Amino acid sequence: MADPSPKPVPLLKDELDIVIPTIRNLDFLEMWRPFFEQYHLIIVQDGDPNKTIKVPEGFDYELYNRNDINRILGPKANCISFKDSACRCFGYMVSKKKYIYTIDDDCFVAKDPSGKNINALEQHIKNLLSPATPFFFNTLYDPYREGADFVRGYPFSLREGAPTAVSHGLWLNIPDYDAPTQLVKPRERNTRYVDAVLTIPKGTLFPMCGMNLAFDRELIGPAMYFGLMGDGQPIGRYDDMWAGWCVKVICDHLGLGVKTGLPYIWHSKASNPFVNLKKEYKGIFWQEEIIPFFQSATLPKECTSVQKCYIELSKQVKEKLGAVDPYFNKLADAMVTWIEAWDELNNTSEQTTSKQANGAAK
Repeated sequence: MADPSPKPVPLLKDELDIVIPTIRNLDFLEMWRPFFEQYHLIIVQDGDPNKTIKVPEGFDYELYNRNDINRILGPKANCISFKDSACRCFGYMVSKKKYIYTIDDDCFVAKDPSGKNINALEQHIKNLLSPATPFFFNTLYDPYREGADFVRGYPFSLREGAPTAVSHGLWLNIPDYDAPTQLVKPRERNTRYVDAVLTIPKGTLFPMCGMNLAFDRELIGPAMYFGLMGDGQPIGRYDDMWAGWCVKVICDHLGLGVKTGLPYIWHSKASNPFVNLKKEYKGIFWQEEIIPFFQSATLPKECTSVQKCYIELSKQVKEKLGAVDPYFNKLADAMVTWIEAWDELNNTSEQTTSKQANGAAK
């Protein structure tokens, strides 16, 4: 049952890393200083590794560029995207913390309707530390929130909920639109603040946006692979959505929850719709095959870990989507390489055997 008395939110400052992909100086952190300064930052520099990235004084951080990625992962570095914000997932891999929050460098602190600055990280922590309700929808949204509870007719056997693996935050100002929508609605801005958090039901996919996202790395980290995008690839801007589709299928299989809604951040910069169209062009066609694939994907009961689930998904990607375009065979192989690299860097007890990996790569 929900507790009506508000409790202080744990800061988790020793249990959470903030991962930021960037190609520029991180002046935007000044606005976030009151909320981020006590946390460790993992900055993944995209593009030219010889460019110097400046981080404001006072932040505890580690900075990785492409040379570092190549040095740390060796031949497996080819699974990390280049010249694309998908490179952020390298930060997930090298983190040693239980939780990850990732944010884009064009995202600022938003204000709630009362004019108060929103501590996005605090709300993500609230979402991750309270259960989710993927198996039965509560019409008052998140029943664990202060002032809410389960409504009449909600099964008591399901009121303990499920562990929350992902907290998907939203954005005010510039909407997260695809290029065709950007082109027909160039001046549209999101001004609607909806004071709600809800669990995405089991069996329902969603388009995950990586610009304001937190997750439990121990529960779902190995599935947070942002795919092969950007330089040398026929597609871009589908990295976070690919991860979201994989994550949701695996969360449904393992009985984990995904929340969306609060917190909001302020998305400050509209990307060029013509550049975006070039990146998204093939994805706009492919998604009509990709989404039915994920909607019908099932995982065998032998898949008891995220790694095993992900290797199984990679096999199905190759079998079902390989016929759509050879790119998906390449992506499936990269999914296997990602898991191998994750296990090597993290010394996980649930390591994928080389036999499994080799089988998926064939």
